[in-house]
Amino acid sequence: MKKKIKLLFLVHNLKAFCSHRLPIAEASKIKGFDVVIGYGELGGSDPKLLEQKGLKVKFIPMQRGGLNLLKDLKTLYYIYIFFKKFKPDIVHLVSIKPYLYGGIISRITRVKCLVSAVSGLGPLFIHKNFKNRFLLLLIYPIFRLAFNHLNQKIIVQNKDDKNTLISWGVLNPLNVRLIKGSGVKLENFVDFSENNIIPVVCFASRFLVDKGIYDFVSAAKLLHKRGVQAQFILAGDLDEQSPSGINSNDLEKLKKNKYIKILEYQKNIPTLYARSHIICLPSYREGLPKALIEAAAANRAVVTTDVPGCRDVIIPGKTGLLVPLKDPQKLADALQWLIENPQRRREMGNAGRQLAESQFGIEKIVKDHLNIYYKLLDNK
Repeated sequence: MKKKIKLLFLVHNLKAFCSHRLPIAEASKIKGFDVVIGYGELGGSDPKLLEQKGLKVKFIPMQRGGLNLLKDLKTLYYIYIFFKKFKPDIVHLVSIKPYLYGGIISRITRVKCLVSAVSGLGPLFIHKNFKNRFLLLLIYPIFRLAFNHLNQKIIVQNKDDKNTLISWGVLNPLNVRLIKGSGVKLENFVDFSENNIIPVVCFASRFLVDKGIYDFVSAAKLLHKRGVQAQFILAGDLDEQSPSGINSNDLEKLKKNKYIKILEYQKNIPTLYARSHIICLPSYREGLPKALIEAAAANRAVVTTDVPGCRDVIIPGKTGLLVPLKDPQKLADALQWLIENPQRRREMGNAGRQLAESQFGIEKIVKDHLNIYYKLLDNK
């Protein structure tokens, strides 16, 4: 009997894994792989639902963000035990601590095939202050060690991240693969009509400063003062563990604003976007934001910032509009133009759907990942 290929995922947040990479795990299982998922926090997900799909799940103590010597040494130890116990043929690491610490342990435990997924470079690369420059200097050798396994592919989601890591000297360009995001199930997005009379502008993301939540609120306030008729929706949840997360007191203050409506985290994005006319994400930096990929699938025009990741999801002037970073005035201008030009807005939405069909379909993304797995297995 042919031995099953063991595929081990190491992720920080199980909820993010379910929303972004579960189809890869499911497709791998269909191909006959034995799939195990190690995670650091639940994020509201239920591991039993994954186990019902025939996937194994294991908790690995892992502190998000920051450096804590004792806790991080404990994490390294548990990752080591995890890898030694399951003896994977392929390890797929997602987000910064898994791909750094998992990358090191993969070399120590002689993992045969390694995939490291860089889903965005985050606050360290967004805020170029003295503290972050010092931290980057400190962790440079860790990146070098984690990204130089003998049989490894590093997945990035946009060209800026690829070029940044190569110029920093931690990546071999031959080992990098560009895969645009985590894909979307196009068949879930079928309602393209604009039903509401008053245009709805939707921000759907975690409530983080770095996602541009306050820029969105400021733009909504400006448009309210101009007398522009539109409804502005914030749909998401708090993430107070994130360095840029707003807290519950901040959220209560936002709820007092009459010009915005705040919804909780929405599981049914197709329905949310079907009720919206424009999707807005004025983020400071991304890997490739799923909120905008889903906006394209939903046939909706986009307004986003001209930063790595965000600009890679749209065709400027054709599927949406780009605005400067941290500029609520220009953001308000772009939103007003789309609000007042419904025909052009709908044309952009149609072009966005065509873009999603050509580049972001989940089947394409899954196939790209499986091809990487098989090529690594051939090399081992």
